[in-house]
Amino acid sequence: MSQKLRHEQILHILEARGFVTVRYLTEALQYSSATINRDLNALQNVGLVKRSYGGVEAAKRAHLPAFIQRQFYMKKEKRCIAKAAAALVKEGETLFLSGGTTVQHMAPFLVQKKPARVITNNMHLAIDLAEGAFEVICLGGTVTEKPYVLAGETTIEQALYYQPDKMFFSVEAVTHEGLIGGHNALLRIMQKSSTEVWLLTDRTKLCRHVSDVLFDFSALTGVIADYPFPDELKTRYPSVQFLLLDPAAQTLSQKE
Repeated sequence: MSQKLRHEQILHILEARGFVTVRYLTEALQYSSATINRDLNALQNVGLVKRSYGGVEAAKRAHLPAFIQRQFYMKKEKRCIAKAAAALVKEGETLFLSGGTTVQHMAPFLVQKKPARVITNNMHLAIDLAEGAFEVICLGGTVTEKPYVLAGETTIEQALYYQPDKMFFSVEAVTHEGLIGGHNALLRIMQKSSTEVWLLTDRTKLCRHVSDVLFDFSALTGVIADYPFPDELKTRYPSVQFLLLDPAAQTLSQKE
């Protein structure tokens, strides 16, 4: 098992169990305590875990972590959500993919599809998509989320040229009332110009309150999530499709 895969396994265990001992990790992953301790030190150095006497726990996240760190969180769930999103793509469509880490997981599934064009502000995603037999456009601009995501005036000016068939995006916060948090001007622009708008989200994004509202669920075609939204919300937004993903089965277990 590579170091990267061990790190992912450790973070997955901590997501599920909270606090664990080093001994538990050595037995679960079948590696020496020296190897596990090196992994834990590396994860602590980038702020992903917090070590204490005899064990380790996931670091508390009071604010949105750096992009490079967020790629480790809920990786299995994000990949399953992204796969379900890619299944909605039809041949010949123009797509806009936001710079979020969940959307980034769509790349390996999209290269098997036949969209006509994919537009994104995520440089890493654009490189991954270059393997596909379709046009890939990476919007220019200023790097605002290191090391991959571009935004700013130039990004928006270029985005105005396009009218995508489908937009797929993820954000840092969503409420049970259907408010989508953020102040991303690019997402506002693309939401208005896209025929269909799909939100990809996992349960870690659910919160009670957002300080800045990007827009609400009335702006959406649908939501793909790994948790069920309350019936009251579905009644409030009857035109929105709620696709519930079962990460264990890696399938959509409910479609409304």
